[in-house]
Amino acid sequence: MPLSLVAGAIIGLGQPPYDLWFLAFGGYVAAFWLFLSFPAGMRSAGIGWAVGLGYFGVSMTWIVEPFFVDAAATGWMAPFALIGLAGGLALFWGLAFRLSASARYPALTLVLAWTAAELARAYVFTGFPWALVSYFWLPVPVIQLVSVIGPHGLTFATLGGAALFAVALRGGGRNTLAAAGGVAVLAGLFGGGVVLTPSAQDLSLQPVVRLVQPNAPQHEKWDPAKIPVFMERKLSFTRAAPAEGQDAPSLVVWPETSVPSLLHRAGPTLDRIAEAAGGTPVVLGVQRADQAGYYNSLIVLAPGGGVQALYDKHHLVPFGEYMPAAALFARWNIAGLAARAEGGYTAGPGPQIIDLGPLGTALPLICYEAVFPQDVGGAPLRPAMMVQITNDAWFGTWSGPYQHLAQARIRAIEQGLPMLRAANTGVSAVIDGAGRVLGSIALGEAGYIDSPLPPPMRHTVYARTGDKPLGFVLFLALLLAWGLSRWRKDTEAD
Repeated sequence: MPLSLVAGAIIGLGQPPYDLWFLAFGGYVAAFWLFLSFPAGMRSAGIGWAVGLGYFGVSMTWIVEPFFVDAAATGWMAPFALIGLAGGLALFWGLAFRLSASARYPALTLVLAWTAAELARAYVFTGFPWALVSYFWLPVPVIQLVSVIGPHGLTFATLGGAALFAVALRGGGRNTLAAAGGVAVLAGLFGGGVVLTPSAQDLSLQPVVRLVQPNAPQHEKWDPAKIPVFMERKLSFTRAAPAEGQDAPSLVVWPETSVPSLLHRAGPTLDRIAEAAGGTPVVLGVQRADQAGYYNSLIVLAPGGGVQALYDKHHLVPFGEYMPAAALFARWNIAGLAARAEGGYTAGPGPQIIDLGPLGTALPLICYEAVFPQDVGGAPLRPAMMVQITNDAWFGTWSGPYQHLAQARIRAIEQGLPMLRAANTGVSAVIDGAGRVLGSIALGEAGYIDSPLPPPMRHTVYARTGDKPLGFVLFLALLLAWGLSRWRKDTEAD
């Protein structure tokens, strides 16, 4: 168990801000070696769960940060949140290890089952595909493979390579062949990534976009004395003249919940924003209410000050934006972080496309929605860009904001589309369709950035297919693997 925890923690070092991808791959090899080295049965489940606990315990440390924004009220929940989240997500891995332990080919079956567990984690109970196995490849060209096989396909290939090296370390007559297979998988991953990496685009004639980052710490964001300060920052950044020799921006993007009042009361504030923009449309985050409830929304503010487009966030954060089983938790006086708006927000109808005029169409994403490949792929049509507005002040100043940025970059690679990302405290960034950051504002800084808008790149294979083909193949392969195991047991019994 301690070795499993260590292996999981090493794997966690592959996630931002550490980005130690080579250690992470070694951690996966160690996890397979532990699985193959100890007896089958429930001990295998314990190994898998412990690996997951170490991994999620390291990669999800940011989850405690929101509870310390109002430490007096919610700080006591922080350790329970980390332990509960890490231990709960680790159950997916523990189940995969347990179901693979008695298989005819345990290493191969674990590759299949572990991949299926990660796919399930992305969808079950509204899904939480944060820090997927394959994400540690972001610093190297291997990550470009998500444009073809998606993040779960890359997980399968990664685990397959790790399993081969683990088999080789176990020794025996097949160790040389397994080691050669592992080297071949790594060579294929890196070679394929290099081939798939697009060349830099010519941006000289592209329109300019401006991202605004006010850097309002969460504990000050709604302080009545600080609201005017942060609003004036955003207005001054919006009206700032472009640098010498640079075109004026064709679009300005503000972060999530940028307006300190509900939309139906925000008329004077919107007029000030439109005036500061000087005829340039502004994308911004605002809360709104109607008879159905409260919404976390994005609007496009037209040059004249009217609302040109409206999008309501549809994939809400459990315990953060709404309370699942609210009546049950209310019995213990637990409201999570969703105590505002009488228990949380109401979900919008789903992904939609907004029209940004000459710049083309955009897929709006509010905060956590950029974490879900299936949501991004669920857009009703292919847009020219993705626009993410977020308030990463909730995530602290260590791992959370950087992991969120990393996932936005991976969504850009998967879709072959640029991503405009405006974050309250950072990191705001302009990202091209290869996941490259073309310009950014550092975490914890107030400012703005003007950058050419990258055009769309390839219409990727993954953007066309999504996860369904891989899910179907995994289902059939696992049925075959477990069928062979049952047949072997029956044969031995006879």
